Amino acid sequence: MQISGDVKPEDIRPDDAKPGRRVACHDPAKRAQILEGAKRCFMQLGFEAASMNDITTEAGVSKGTLYVYFKDKEDLFKELIDREKSAVMGAALKELEKPGTIAEQLHRFGTYVTSRLTSDEVIRAQRMVLGISERMPEVATRFFGSDSFSAHLILRDYFNAHIAAGELVMDEPDLAARQFLELAMASIFKRRLFGNLPDQVPLPEIERVVDKAVDMFLSYYGKKPA
Repeated sequence: MQISGDVKPEDIRPDDAKPGRRVACHDPAKRAQILEGAKRCFMQLGFEAASMNDITTEAGVSKGTLYVYFKDKEDLFKELIDREKSAVMGAALKELEKPGTIAEQLHRFGTYVTSRLTSDEVIRAQRMVLGISERMPEVATRFFGSDSFSAHLILRDYFNAHIAAGELVMDEPDLAARQFLELAMASIFKRRLFGNLPDQVPLPEIERVVDKAVDMFLSYYGKKPA
């Protein structure tokens, strides 16, 4: 299928959208293939430099197929953010759900979140989003905002359950969730983001920082002896 420069995305119909065959945009495998290609492309070139042509090449699909799934580069980038964020937060939630004491669960959660959010891949992604935040504030809100699945909301719900059980004492669980995350990433996150720590922090060092965070947090919010 030949696509000229003046063809609009809404005019494109892929070959596999023929009667009796599954429409391409309903194929999750094809969508995942495009998102994986886009992820590699954005990480290599950055959002501004990456073009839809670059993405089609990296994903191994035609431009016609790409536009059936995504209307433009921003649309693709937003869905990629949602997918990656959901995967990370889903894994973080599992750390809280594993059996153990509150201290053990918070340690696992804090270690996972800090390790992931300060990894080379996520640091590059955050810098990319910050670089376009003034021109595309809705993308930055989607990436950094808390109105969807996020670490602080997972913690807030976790704290609410333990408050109800009488195991934690706090009157502002939302604030407490944000405080714990700041403590768990103290001395690591901002230094990684702004280049003061050019290399990924070893896991033992992350665990040391998180251990201190858990101790400090529970000394204030933990249930006090009668």
